[in-house]
Amino acid sequence: MIPRQQVNMHDVAQRLGVSISTVSRALRGQPGVSEKMRQRVLAQAEAMSYVVSPAASSLSGGATGRVGVLVPQIDVWFYSSVVAGIESRLRAEGLDVQLCCLPTTRERFDFFERLPLRRKVDALVVASFPLDERARTRLESMGLPVVVVEEEVEGFPGVRIDDRVAATMAVEHLLRAGHRRIAMIRTSDPEGRVWAADIARLDGYRAALSAHGVIPDDDQVIKVPWGIEGGASAMEVLLSRPDPPTAVFCFSDEVAIGALRTLRRAGLSVPAEMSVVAVDDHPMAELMDLTTVRQPVHEMGTTAAELVLSMLRGEEPESVVLPTRLVIRHSTRRLD
Repeated sequence: MIPRQQVNMHDVAQRLGVSISTVSRALRGQPGVSEKMRQRVLAQAEAMSYVVSPAASSLSGGATGRVGVLVPQIDVWFYSSVVAGIESRLRAEGLDVQLCCLPTTRERFDFFERLPLRRKVDALVVASFPLDERARTRLESMGLPVVVVEEEVEGFPGVRIDDRVAATMAVEHLLRAGHRRIAMIRTSDPEGRVWAADIARLDGYRAALSAHGVIPDDDQVIKVPWGIEGGASAMEVLLSRPDPPTAVFCFSDEVAIGALRTLRRAGLSVPAEMSVVAVDDHPMAELMDLTTVRQPVHEMGTTAAELVLSMLRGEEPESVVLPTRLVIRHSTRRLD
Protein backbone atom coordinates (compact mmCIF):
# COMPACT_ATOMS: atom_id res chain seq x y z
CA MET A 1 0.00 0.00 0.00
CA ILE A 2 1.15 3.55 -0.75
CA PRO A 3 1.12 5.69 2.37
CA ARG A 4 -1.05 8.77 1.82
CA GLN A 5 1.02 11.91 2.19
CA GLN A 6 -0.29 14.65 4.48
CA VAL A 7 -0.70 17.17 1.64
CA ASN A 8 -2.13 16.20 -1.76
CA MET A 9 -3.17 17.95 -4.97
CA HIS A 10 -6.68 18.51 -3.64
CA ASP A 11 -5.24 20.56 -0.76
CA VAL A 12 -3.18 22.70 -3.14
CA ALA A 13 -6.15 23.21 -5.48
CA GLN A 14 -8.45 24.13 -2.60
CA ARG A 15 -5.99 26.69 -1.23
CA LEU A 16 -5.72 28.36 -4.66
CA GLY A 17 -9.40 28.05 -5.52
CA VAL A 18 -8.70 26.17 -8.76
CA SER A 19 -9.44 22.69 -10.09
CA ILE A 20 -7.28 19.66 -9.34
CA SER A 21 -6.71 19.20 -13.08
CA THR A 22 -5.24 22.72 -13.25
CA VAL A 23 -2.83 21.91 -10.42
CA SER A 24 -1.97 18.58 -12.06
CA ARG A 25 -1.18 20.18 -15.44
CA ALA A 26 0.85 22.96 -13.81
CA LEU A 27 2.98 20.55 -11.79
CA ARG A 28 3.59 18.30 -14.80
CA GLY A 29 4.40 21.18 -17.15
CA GLN A 30 1.53 20.33 -19.47
CA PRO A 31 -0.23 22.84 -21.76
CA GLY A 32 -3.54 24.47 -20.87
CA VAL A 33 -2.21 26.51 -17.94
CA SER A 34 -0.92 30.06 -18.16
CA GLU A 35 2.62 30.75 -17.01
CA LYS A 36 1.30 33.03 -14.27
CA MET A 37 -0.98 30.26 -12.94
CA ARG A 38 1.84 27.71 -13.23
CA GLN A 39 4.07 29.86 -11.04
CA ARG A 40 1.26 30.34 -8.50
CA VAL A 41 0.73 26.57 -8.31
CA LEU A 42 4.43 25.82 -7.96
CA ALA A 43 4.83 28.45 -5.24
CA GLN A 44 1.81 27.17 -3.31
CA ALA A 45 2.92 23.55 -3.61
CA GLU A 46 6.34 24.49 -2.27
CA ALA A 47 4.80 26.51 0.57
CA MET A 48 2.66 23.53 1.57
CA SER A 49 5.57 21.08 1.22
CA TYR A 50 3.64 19.14 -1.40
CA VAL A 51 5.63 16.39 -3.10
CA VAL A 52 4.44 15.10 -6.46
CA SER A 53 3.58 11.43 -6.05
CA PRO A 54 5.68 8.79 -7.86
CA ALA A 55 2.57 7.70 -9.79
CA ALA A 56 1.75 11.19 -11.00
CA SER A 57 5.32 12.07 -11.87
CA SER A 58 5.70 8.84 -13.85
CA LEU A 59 2.95 10.06 -16.15
CA SER A 60 5.04 12.79 -17.74
CA GLY A 61 6.29 12.56 -21.31
CA GLY A 62 3.08 12.10 -23.28
CA ALA A 63 0.96 10.10 -20.81
CA THR A 64 -2.63 11.19 -20.31
CA GLY A 65 -3.00 11.35 -16.53
CA ARG A 66 -6.23 9.34 -16.86
CA VAL A 67 -7.28 5.85 -15.83
CA GLY A 68 -10.16 4.14 -17.64
CA VAL A 69 -12.78 2.30 -15.57
CA LEU A 70 -15.09 -0.19 -17.31
CA VAL A 71 -18.35 -1.13 -15.56
CA PRO A 72 -21.52 -2.95 -16.71
CA GLN A 73 -23.77 -0.50 -14.84
CA ILE A 74 -23.37 2.77 -12.96
CA ASP A 75 -26.83 3.11 -11.34
CA VAL A 76 -26.29 0.16 -8.98
CA TRP A 77 -24.85 0.53 -5.48
CA PHE A 78 -22.04 -2.00 -5.92
CA TYR A 79 -20.62 -0.45 -9.08
CA SER A 80 -21.06 3.16 -7.98
CA SER A 81 -19.32 2.38 -4.68
CA VAL A 82 -16.40 0.68 -6.43
CA VAL A 83 -16.05 3.64 -8.81
CA ALA A 84 -16.20 6.09 -5.89
CA GLY A 85 -13.35 4.24 -4.18
CA ILE A 86 -11.25 4.21 -7.35
CA GLU A 87 -11.87 7.87 -8.10
CA SER A 88 -11.13 9.14 -4.59
CA ARG A 89 -7.79 7.33 -4.40
CA LEU A 90 -6.64 8.29 -7.90
CA ARG A 91 -7.77 11.89 -7.48
CA ALA A 92 -5.53 12.18 -4.42
CA GLU A 93 -2.62 11.30 -6.71
CA GLY A 94 -3.64 13.83 -9.37
CA LEU A 95 -5.09 11.28 -11.79
CA ASP A 96 -8.48 11.51 -13.49
CA VAL A 97 -10.99 8.70 -14.11
CA GLN A 98 -12.61 8.10 -17.49
CA LEU A 99 -15.73 6.01 -16.93
CA CYS A 100 -17.08 3.70 -19.62
CA CYS A 101 -20.38 1.85 -19.09
CA LEU A 102 -20.79 -1.39 -21.06
CA PRO A 103 -24.15 -2.92 -20.05
CA THR A 104 -24.56 -5.50 -22.84
CA THR A 105 -22.52 -8.26 -24.41
CA ARG A 106 -22.76 -6.45 -27.76
CA GLU A 107 -21.35 -3.24 -26.32
CA ARG A 108 -18.50 -5.13 -24.66
CA PHE A 109 -17.73 -6.92 -27.91
CA ASP A 110 -17.64 -3.61 -29.78
CA PHE A 111 -15.45 -2.02 -27.10
CA PHE A 112 -12.84 -4.77 -27.15
CA GLU A 113 -12.95 -4.84 -30.95
CA ARG A 114 -12.28 -1.11 -31.28
CA LEU A 115 -10.41 -0.43 -28.02
CA PRO A 116 -11.42 3.26 -28.09
CA LEU A 117 -9.40 4.06 -24.96
CA ARG A 118 -6.12 2.71 -26.36
CA ARG A 119 -4.36 6.09 -26.42
CA LYS A 120 -6.68 7.97 -24.08
CA VAL A 121 -5.76 6.38 -20.73
CA ASP A 122 -2.66 5.12 -18.95
CA ALA A 123 -4.32 2.12 -17.27
CA LEU A 124 -7.64 0.27 -17.14
CA VAL A 125 -9.78 -1.09 -14.30
CA VAL A 126 -12.35 -3.70 -15.36
CA ALA A 127 -15.05 -3.89 -12.71
CA SER A 128 -17.16 -6.99 -12.33
CA PHE A 129 -17.92 -8.46 -15.69
CA PRO A 130 -16.44 -11.59 -17.23
CA LEU A 131 -13.55 -11.39 -19.68
CA ASP A 132 -13.50 -14.08 -22.35
CA GLU A 133 -10.32 -15.17 -24.11
CA ARG A 134 -10.81 -12.65 -26.92
CA ALA A 135 -11.28 -9.75 -24.49
CA ARG A 136 -8.21 -10.79 -22.51
CA THR A 137 -6.11 -10.96 -25.67
CA ARG A 138 -7.30 -7.53 -26.78
CA LEU A 139 -6.55 -6.01 -23.38
CA GLU A 140 -3.07 -7.50 -23.43
CA SER A 141 -2.51 -5.99 -26.88
CA MET A 142 -3.11 -2.48 -25.49
CA GLY A 143 0.14 -2.65 -23.56
CA LEU A 144 -1.44 -0.90 -20.56
CA PRO A 145 -1.68 -1.88 -16.89
CA VAL A 146 -5.01 -3.67 -16.32
CA VAL A 147 -6.63 -4.37 -12.94
CA VAL A 148 -9.81 -6.43 -12.47
CA VAL A 149 -12.40 -6.10 -9.70
CA GLU A 150 -14.48 -9.03 -8.36
CA GLU A 151 -13.27 -11.39 -11.08
CA GLU A 152 -10.22 -13.65 -11.04
CA VAL A 153 -8.52 -13.37 -14.44
CA GLU A 154 -5.22 -15.06 -15.19
CA GLY A 155 -2.54 -12.57 -16.13
CA PHE A 156 -4.14 -9.54 -14.51
CA PRO A 157 -3.89 -8.49 -10.86
CA GLY A 158 -7.19 -7.80 -9.15
CA VAL A 159 -9.16 -7.37 -5.98
CA ARG A 160 -12.13 -9.43 -4.80
CA ILE A 161 -13.65 -11.20 -1.86
CA ASP A 162 -13.77 -14.98 -1.46
CA ASP A 163 -17.39 -15.50 -2.51
CA ARG A 164 -17.36 -19.15 -1.50
CA VAL A 165 -16.28 -18.22 2.02
CA ALA A 166 -18.92 -15.47 2.18
CA ALA A 167 -21.68 -17.91 1.24
CA THR A 168 -20.42 -20.52 3.66
CA MET A 169 -20.41 -17.93 6.43
CA ALA A 170 -24.03 -16.97 5.71
CA VAL A 171 -25.36 -20.53 5.45
CA GLU A 172 -23.45 -21.77 8.51
CA HIS A 173 -25.11 -18.98 10.49
CA LEU A 174 -28.49 -20.46 9.54
CA LEU A 175 -27.34 -24.02 10.24
CA ARG A 176 -26.09 -23.06 13.70
CA ALA A 177 -29.52 -21.57 14.35
CA GLY A 178 -31.06 -24.99 13.74
CA HIS A 179 -32.30 -24.54 10.16
CA ARG A 180 -32.08 -27.50 7.80
CA ARG A 181 -34.52 -26.60 5.01
CA ILE A 182 -32.44 -23.74 3.61
CA ALA A 183 -33.09 -22.43 0.13
CA MET A 184 -30.87 -20.27 -2.05
CA ILE A 185 -31.85 -17.52 -4.49
CA ARG A 186 -29.24 -17.32 -7.26
CA THR A 187 -28.99 -14.62 -9.91
CA SER A 188 -27.81 -13.86 -13.42
CA ASP A 189 -27.20 -10.62 -15.30
CA PRO A 190 -29.98 -9.07 -17.44
CA GLU A 191 -28.83 -11.18 -20.42
CA GLY A 192 -28.94 -14.41 -18.44
CA ARG A 193 -25.18 -14.76 -18.03
CA VAL A 194 -24.14 -16.22 -14.69
CA TRP A 195 -21.49 -14.36 -12.72
CA ALA A 196 -18.43 -16.11 -11.30
CA ALA A 197 -19.51 -14.77 -7.90
CA ASP A 198 -22.85 -16.56 -8.22
CA ILE A 199 -21.17 -19.87 -9.04
CA ALA A 200 -18.79 -19.49 -6.09
CA ARG A 201 -21.64 -18.62 -3.71
CA LEU A 202 -23.66 -21.63 -4.90
CA ASP A 203 -20.59 -23.78 -4.22
CA GLY A 204 -20.26 -22.29 -0.72
CA TYR A 205 -23.97 -22.87 -0.03
CA ARG A 206 -23.74 -26.54 -1.00
CA ALA A 207 -20.46 -27.05 0.86
CA ALA A 208 -21.88 -25.62 4.10
CA LEU A 209 -24.95 -27.86 3.92
CA SER A 210 -22.87 -30.96 3.20
CA ALA A 211 -20.47 -30.19 6.04
CA HIS A 212 -23.43 -30.25 8.44
CA GLY A 213 -24.87 -33.49 7.07
CA VAL A 214 -27.61 -31.83 5.01
CA ILE A 215 -27.99 -33.15 1.46
CA PRO A 216 -28.28 -30.18 -0.94
CA ASP A 217 -31.61 -30.17 -2.76
CA ASP A 218 -31.61 -28.56 -6.21
CA ASP A 219 -35.34 -27.90 -5.87
CA GLN A 220 -34.46 -25.45 -3.10
CA VAL A 221 -32.26 -23.41 -5.44
CA ILE A 222 -34.01 -20.77 -7.57
CA LYS A 223 -32.21 -18.74 -10.25
CA VAL A 224 -33.68 -15.37 -11.24
CA PRO A 225 -32.48 -12.16 -12.90
CA TRP A 226 -30.58 -10.01 -10.41
CA GLY A 227 -32.54 -7.38 -8.51
CA ILE A 228 -35.45 -6.71 -6.19
CA GLU A 229 -38.07 -8.05 -8.61
CA GLY A 230 -36.08 -11.24 -9.10
CA GLY A 231 -35.86 -11.80 -5.35
CA ALA A 232 -39.59 -11.18 -4.97
CA SER A 233 -40.54 -13.69 -7.67
CA ALA A 234 -38.12 -16.32 -6.34
CA MET A 235 -39.67 -16.10 -2.88
CA GLU A 236 -43.12 -16.54 -4.44
CA VAL A 237 -41.91 -19.81 -5.98
CA LEU A 238 -40.44 -21.03 -2.70
CA LEU A 239 -43.63 -20.22 -0.77
CA SER A 240 -45.71 -22.15 -3.30
CA ARG A 241 -43.86 -25.38 -2.50
CA PRO A 242 -45.67 -28.00 -0.35
CA ASP A 243 -42.81 -27.89 2.17
CA PRO A 244 -41.30 -24.38 1.96
CA PRO A 245 -37.92 -23.63 3.54
CA THR A 246 -37.51 -22.17 7.00
CA ALA A 247 -34.62 -19.99 5.84
CA VAL A 248 -33.32 -18.49 2.59
CA PHE A 249 -29.82 -17.44 1.56
CA CYS A 250 -29.92 -14.68 -1.09
CA PHE A 251 -27.15 -13.82 -3.54
CA SER A 252 -27.26 -10.14 -2.59
CA ASP A 253 -29.04 -7.66 -0.34
CA GLU A 254 -31.12 -6.27 -3.23
CA VAL A 255 -32.37 -9.77 -3.97
CA ALA A 256 -33.11 -10.25 -0.27
CA ILE A 257 -35.09 -7.00 -0.15
CA GLY A 258 -37.34 -8.37 -2.88
CA ALA A 259 -37.74 -11.63 -0.97
CA LEU A 260 -38.66 -9.72 2.19
CA ARG A 261 -41.28 -7.77 0.26
CA THR A 262 -42.99 -10.99 -0.84
CA LEU A 263 -42.92 -12.35 2.72
CA ARG A 264 -44.47 -9.15 4.04
CA ARG A 265 -47.23 -9.23 1.42
CA ALA A 266 -47.90 -12.88 2.23
CA GLY A 267 -48.37 -11.96 5.89
CA LEU A 268 -45.39 -14.00 7.04
CA SER A 269 -43.27 -12.70 9.90
CA VAL A 270 -39.50 -12.34 9.58
CA PRO A 271 -37.72 -13.93 11.33
CA ALA A 272 -40.47 -15.76 13.28
CA GLU A 273 -41.70 -17.68 10.22
CA MET A 274 -38.78 -17.27 7.82
CA SER A 275 -35.13 -16.32 8.24
CA VAL A 276 -33.34 -14.44 5.47
CA VAL A 277 -29.62 -13.79 5.02
CA ALA A 278 -27.65 -12.27 2.14
CA VAL A 279 -24.29 -10.86 1.04
CA ASP A 280 -23.23 -7.21 0.63
CA ASP A 281 -24.21 -4.95 3.58
CA HIS A 282 -25.89 -2.51 1.23
CA PRO A 283 -26.92 0.76 2.99
CA MET A 284 -30.53 -0.50 2.86
CA ALA A 285 -29.58 -3.64 4.80
CA GLU A 286 -29.46 -1.81 8.11
CA LEU A 287 -32.77 -0.07 7.40
CA MET A 288 -34.35 -3.44 6.57
CA ASP A 289 -32.68 -5.03 9.62
CA LEU A 290 -31.18 -7.63 7.29
CA THR A 291 -28.55 -10.11 8.43
CA THR A 292 -25.83 -10.11 5.79
CA VAL A 293 -22.19 -10.84 5.06
CA ARG A 294 -20.40 -7.54 4.58
CA GLN A 295 -18.08 -7.11 1.62
CA PRO A 296 -15.97 -3.92 1.74
CA VAL A 297 -17.07 -2.52 -1.63
CA HIS A 298 -15.58 0.98 -1.35
CA GLU A 299 -12.31 -0.58 -0.18
CA MET A 300 -12.37 -2.81 -3.26
CA GLY A 301 -12.29 0.38 -5.30
CA THR A 302 -9.47 2.01 -3.35
CA THR A 303 -7.48 -1.23 -3.46
CA ALA A 304 -7.95 -1.46 -7.23
CA ALA A 305 -6.60 2.09 -7.46
CA GLU A 306 -3.61 1.12 -5.31
CA LEU A 307 -2.86 -1.74 -7.71
CA VAL A 308 -3.04 0.69 -10.64
CA LEU A 309 -0.65 3.10 -8.93
CA SER A 310 1.74 0.27 -8.20
CA MET A 311 1.72 -0.85 -11.84
CA LEU A 312 2.28 2.72 -13.06
CA ARG A 313 5.45 2.71 -10.97
CA GLY A 314 6.60 -0.36 -12.89
CA GLU A 315 5.86 -2.84 -10.10
CA GLU A 316 4.09 -6.21 -10.46
CA PRO A 317 1.56 -6.35 -7.61
CA GLU A 318 -0.19 -9.48 -6.40
CA SER A 319 -3.96 -9.83 -6.42
CA VAL A 320 -5.75 -8.99 -3.17
CA VAL A 321 -8.56 -10.92 -1.46
CA LEU A 322 -10.35 -8.71 1.06
CA PRO A 323 -11.97 -10.18 4.18
CA THR A 324 -15.70 -10.42 4.81
CA ARG A 325 -17.65 -10.59 8.06
CA LEU A 326 -21.12 -11.61 9.17
CA VAL A 327 -23.34 -8.74 10.32
CA ILE A 328 -26.16 -10.19 12.42
CA ARG A 329 -29.40 -8.23 12.49
CA HIS A 330 -33.03 -9.21 13.02
CA SER A 331 -33.90 -11.11 9.84
CA THR A 332 -32.61 -14.42 11.25
CA ARG A 333 -33.46 -16.33 14.40
CA ARG A 334 -32.87 -19.66 16.08
CA LEU A 335 -35.50 -22.29 15.46
CA ASP A 336 -37.49 -23.24 18.57
